Amino acid sequence: MAARVTRRVRALATGIFLVLLLASAAACTARPKGPTYPPADATPAPAGPATDAARGAVSSALGAAGLQAVDPQQPYVPQQGPWFAAAPRTVLQVSVPNEAGPRYIVLYAFASSADAATAAADQASYVSRGPGKVYFPSDAHFVIRVLGSVAIFFTWSPGGADPKAGDIETALETIGSGVAIPA
Repeated sequence: MAARVTRRVRALATGIFLVLLLASAAACTARPKGPTYPPADATPAPAGPATDAARGAVSSALGAAGLQAVDPQQPYVPQQGPWFAAAPRTVLQVSVPNEAGPRYIVLYAFASSADAATAAADQASYVSRGPGKVYFPSDAHFVIRVLGSVAIFFTWSPGGADPKAGDIETALETIGSGVAIPA
């Protein structure tokens, strides 16, 4: 009788092990709902010509405000949600007269305007709550715009900033469609 109980226990243990093994394998093959963060040593490729039209629109809008966008002198990566983190991008640098450092505008390239809108909404949610919110000053202003398949991101804080930095926000608000930041 003890032998039969031992065989049943082994069979039960083997069955449980196989179920757990299959569940683990299934979990590993599930596709994520959106982009995931790239590995720490990976950098998304530059957007190249995918952002040229948006870059032109940004340059024109800034020019009308008496500001100029140029290629950055140093690398810049803002705090960003998973969609933005995985996207190819173009970074523009804008110098503001009375500030020690430049301001940056990031143009993210996506496969479609629907993807750009989804990514922009994800970024708006990211900067307004949870871990993303703690990386920005409490008075931070966010500009998130969508122009075709490109999402545009700019942030600044009026506390101690040159008032001209606000002109960047005003200029960018003339481009594409805006994405509201949840309260």
